[in-house]
Amino acid sequence: MAAPTTEHLTELSRRLEALRGSLDVERKQLRVSEIAKMSEDAAFWTDAAKAQALLKEKAQLEQVTQAYEKVRRSLDDAQALHELAEEARDEGTRAEAAQAAQGVDEDLEALEFQKMLAGPHDRAGAIVEVKSGAGGVEAMDWAAMLYRMYSRYCERKGWEVEPADLVAGEEAGISSASFIARGDYAYGFLKAERGVHRLVRISPFDQNARRQTSFAAVDVTPEVEDDIVIDIKEADVRIDTYRSSGAGGQKVNKTDSAVRMTHLPTGIVVAVQNERSQQKNRSVAWKILRSRLYDFEERKRQAARDAVEAQKKDIDFGSQIRSYVLQPYRLVKDLRTGVETGKVDDVLDGDLDGFIQPYLLGVRRTDRVVDD
Repeated sequence: MAAPTTEHLTELSRRLEALRGSLDVERKQLRVSEIAKMSEDAAFWTDAAKAQALLKEKAQLEQVTQAYEKVRRSLDDAQALHELAEEARDEGTRAEAAQAAQGVDEDLEALEFQKMLAGPHDRAGAIVEVKSGAGGVEAMDWAAMLYRMYSRYCERKGWEVEPADLVAGEEAGISSASFIARGDYAYGFLKAERGVHRLVRISPFDQNARRQTSFAAVDVTPEVEDDIVIDIKEADVRIDTYRSSGAGGQKVNKTDSAVRMTHLPTGIVVAVQNERSQQKNRSVAWKILRSRLYDFEERKRQAARDAVEAQKKDIDFGSQIRSYVLQPYRLVKDLRTGVETGKVDDVLDGDLDGFIQPYLLGVRRTDRVVDD
């Protein structure tokens, strides 16, 4: 292993200093001290829910500050070893310094990854909804392909997938479908997939084997935790029940177990039919509705803070974020980052980190702007 150069150690120091600012380490350390002091007060546990929330906040902040301090100490050790090796001209110490510098490099990458997923809800579960768009039966088949792609991605991550709703297409595929992904940073990763996805291929539904373009929209919202209070007036929610669709035969559902909730003030609609029990479907529907209303309010607040966000367009079928071309060549290209690959089958089987991570790290094309 080559000994670290002074330039390499200087670059590591620069990266660490940049992270200190972007992670807002000093503010987080002050907040940790503040909560620790509050917890010493005898009245701290008077409100148990508030106390638990503060301790959870403290633990999350400490996860960042302690990781930063660990890297800082490791870098100090690597620099000291490097100076000692140069003074003594000792190969053994140089090898030790090289190993220490490599460890710092790896720890810095992990810290940069942590920065990438530092949003307030990034560790939460994700509610993923896929809707077919322009393209008729082609688009419905494409929506089903995307639904499978995201399900496979979640499986690769080791996340739990709970189906919520599925409306089958008239001839093939799905009109819309949703599921809840539960696992560490599920929302943090999947939020990068929000937008319109475009497919170009030879149509399997066209007898003349013509090339067709199809669109499907993907929406992702964080699963709101039960300790977050969302005030929903029952009078503002219309609840409809209906017979859920199924495979037929013995599996057909003969009761009105499916639930559709419409939040009248916002027009947000949630449908759940995965369970045979109407009560279970109703419970899941309330959870999804709470999450979507929370996300709706968060977006409103963000728009009020940021004039640019206020002008942001809704998702439409003229602003796709990624193209999947199967004919006349095979290529998947992210139109936001410029990342592309010819391994189309791998991507459709859920190999998405090559697209998601660059986007989350802030990689953007300069020759084309696509709304985030």
